[in-house]
Amino acid sequence: MPAETLADQAYRHVRTAIATGELAAGEKVTERGVASRLAISPTPVREALRRLELDGLIERIGPRTVLVAAIRDAAVDDLTEVEIGLRGLVARFAARHATTDQLDALDAILDRADDLLILLKDRRRHEQPTDRHLNALLDTMQEFNDTVDACAHNPVLIRMLDQSRVFSRPQRRELLLRRVAEDESFGLERYTSHRALVRALRAGDSATAERIALEDSQGGLAALRDGR
Repeated sequence: MPAETLADQAYRHVRTAIATGELAAGEKVTERGVASRLAISPTPVREALRRLELDGLIERIGPRTVLVAAIRDAAVDDLTEVEIGLRGLVARFAARHATTDQLDALDAILDRADDLLILLKDRRRHEQPTDRHLNALLDTMQEFNDTVDACAHNPVLIRMLDQSRVFSRPQRRELLLRRVAEDESFGLERYTSHRALVRALRAGDSATAERIALEDSQGGLAALRDGR
């Protein structure tokens, strides 16, 4: 997969800050400020800000200064739709191109996740600490998602997905932990869809795989945005 450019990093950094509310509507953003924070030159930042302006996330008020657009929520909704759609395409490609070894690896990952989930529920029932086990479960599910991405055998599509993510991985983890702290059952209603996805991938059923991935992504991103 092609390496992420400095402009890509700057674009993702500012876009994620807007999506999570770290940068509020009307807040000023300067090329020099972003460049200083990321320890890069202003040139890739300039390119990133041009892309964000096209996305409708920022408005230019000077040669080197922009404001976070007042339509931030609507623009982030658009980005969310892009990410969801790309996740569906990844699943569709994975149904066509996943190898037997990759499918077996997905089942093995879910077996480990099942064990962790049982242990997590047992510790909660006995009012024992669960932080380590919860993080292990989230790590395992991230491994599952990464393996599904690899099954697509489409580096260009995966790069597009990475660049469209509404929340970065650390921020997604933070939001997940926050929601689980509020509701211990958060996300568990979608957990069984992973087994269904693997079955669709094994059957080479690209339409079903895409539908499952779309539904899971829609529910997951909506819940995270609600809990920002």
